[in-house]
Amino acid sequence: MAHSASRSTAWTETEFKQLDLGDARRNKRARILMERLAAEPTASVPKACNGWGETVAAYRFFDNEGVDWRAILAPHWQQTQERMGQQQTVLCLQDTTELDFNGQQASGLGPLSYEAQRGMYLHPTYAVTPQREPLGILDCWMWAREKKDASGLRGGPKESLRWIEGYDRLAELAPQLPNTRLVYVADREADMLPLMMRAQALHTPVDWLVRAAHNRCLPDGDKLWQQTCTGEPIGQIEFAMPARHGVKARTVRQHLWVRHIELPAGKGNQVSATCLIAREYDAPSGAKPIEWRLLTNRNAETAAAVVELIDWYRARWEIEILFNVLKNACRVEALQLGAIERIERALALYLVVAWRIAHLMRLGRTCPDLDATLFFDPDEIEAAYLLREKTPPPAPRLNEVLRQIACLGGFLARKGDGEPGVKTIWLGLQDVYVAVKTIRLLRRREQASCV
Repeated sequence: MAHSASRSTAWTETEFKQLDLGDARRNKRARILMERLAAEPTASVPKACNGWGETVAAYRFFDNEGVDWRAILAPHWQQTQERMGQQQTVLCLQDTTELDFNGQQASGLGPLSYEAQRGMYLHPTYAVTPQREPLGILDCWMWAREKKDASGLRGGPKESLRWIEGYDRLAELAPQLPNTRLVYVADREADMLPLMMRAQALHTPVDWLVRAAHNRCLPDGDKLWQQTCTGEPIGQIEFAMPARHGVKARTVRQHLWVRHIELPAGKGNQVSATCLIAREYDAPSGAKPIEWRLLTNRNAETAAAVVELIDWYRARWEIEILFNVLKNACRVEALQLGAIERIERALALYLVVAWRIAHLMRLGRTCPDLDATLFFDPDEIEAAYLLREKTPPPAPRLNEVLRQIACLGGFLARKGDGEPGVKTIWLGLQDVYVAVKTIRLLRRREQASCV
């Protein structure tokens, strides 16, 4: 599997080599701004920029009505598609997250889950491999809701359209990637018959796999979930579920059922689908058993085929990691840019930054022996080991360097701790970038004194 070089000091050239924002000055400004935000993802814009001049330029860039956020993301979209073309199967994850800007005076924001909250919504398509390597952002919706009127109705486009439009865009992309199978993966909000009917009408150029939300009635009068679970399970799956907020890590064992069904879709129409159910057994006392009910267009005749689809659904967690990085590492909800159009331009840049952090974490796990100099320049590697009071090896590997960085961010690296996550990596990167600045300033001073 090929990997593009993405060294910290030059990685923006790969993602933005085709950047076209109208003129060379805008292109250069976007590259510099991306580099600064990548170096200090948790910093405010003024802190990330190198002095007052760069800060003013950054705010002018965000304020420039001639720059569309889609144009900022376009080169990254192109690079993502090129990475996808190197894969046999790509999972295209879709989900929505709220961005809460409550208390800020930015214009153009709208209500969130609670009518009194102010903010906006972000709905990207995130491409990952079945092994969960992030390939990049592929598509994106950004919008703010309109307020409800006196009758309690809300204007604007129907929000559920984003799921169908997301599939349409993947269907348009599929012919450009003839050797890559695309799989649309989404959670319960995408359990919509219009989405499935749309895919069927297009002859399903992209496979779909969604978590079922509705226990629909079948043509024979039975309920979907009950009919799927009749008879003995065809197999089982076992996996380690990592710890999450309020949930302890544990081993999960599930029985598997599968059934091909025809879903009534109104006016004599039907959608052919396969229903999969994975139900946990022997769950620990006090723990809620984990049960997944999935719908897909794919046939699953064997236990191995069902397990593969379950693994693909489990990979959906990668988009939650992306949102976590975007909100907690990049701190996009702390942006104070005065208008939703400016926030959209900033989000376009931060989406690429968030992808890069998640990409580093995943490659450190799946491809630990990659040459670290593909991703970090020598000063960054030197700084990571220097802060740990260690000597770098002659040819450092990616996982070795990432573990040093993560230890700076609080990773303990004990025998049972596994591999570092995105949080400790991004916290460690901050210390590394400060050390790199110091190393370079001292080197410059030393060179000046020798002249």
